[in-house]
Amino acid sequence: MSAVNLSYHKFIVYLITGLLLIPILAMLLYSISSSWGATILPDGLTLNWYWKLLTDTRFLAAFGRSLLISTAALALSVALILPAIFVVFYYFPKLDRLMNLLIMLPFAVPPVVSSVGLLQLYSDSAVPLIGTPWILLGTYFTIALPFMYRTLATGLSTIHLHDLMDAAHLLGASTTKAFLMIILPNLKKGLMTSVFLCFSFLLGEFVFSNMLVGARFETLQIYLYNMRQTSGHFTSALVMTYLLFIFLLTWLASRLGFNQSGVKS
Repeated sequence: MSAVNLSYHKFIVYLITGLLLIPILAMLLYSISSSWGATILPDGLTLNWYWKLLTDTRFLAAFGRSLLISTAALALSVALILPAIFVVFYYFPKLDRLMNLLIMLPFAVPPVVSSVGLLQLYSDSAVPLIGTPWILLGTYFTIALPFMYRTLATGLSTIHLHDLMDAAHLLGASTTKAFLMIILPNLKKGLMTSVFLCFSFLLGEFVFSNMLVGARFETLQIYLYNMRQTSGHFTSALVMTYLLFIFLLTWLASRLGFNQSGVKS
């Protein structure tokens, strides 16, 4: 009876997985078809759409901008959140509840509303920020903050922070040295996972990019939006390339997590 239930459950999982993969496989087939009109199957297969995409200097520039602004935002997030969360958990643990409330604020305000507020706030500013990557850097930081804080907070709550710091102090290490040499390596698994996941999320962000900078700083999602009127085969190749890149990032994050946890790869 248990074997029958197990087979039934596997069948349900495989069925749901297959249904979810159908749109992706259809898009993949459409992206490598030369033409596909009234027939069930495409008239021919070609990689010309991918070649056209990967040789498009506008696409490469937009992809490079997305990589640059996402990497810069994550570097800023790590540089600010790591010391802050250490101070909260080590010196002021009662502030953790307040921090959990504050990091939920980016989710309480929709991106469209936030964008309109930022436009009104900085439109007459002496420092021109609207239309520049600097305003994206700040907004991307607020997006990455909740994910990174919660991941690191979970890691800190499981490593007995005060015991490790007391042991390091007894051995003569300063607080800074103990943080860099003992606490940070214990957080590496969660930190790397959160960085890769946040990077995947930031790479696909559209609302802030579209409303705050638009075509003046064309990111990958803005490029995809601007190319929506071109050939469907070309846009399908673009979406598939994006999905493949996100899949590789997710896979790399999972592999790093397994390797750092001692699981043999």
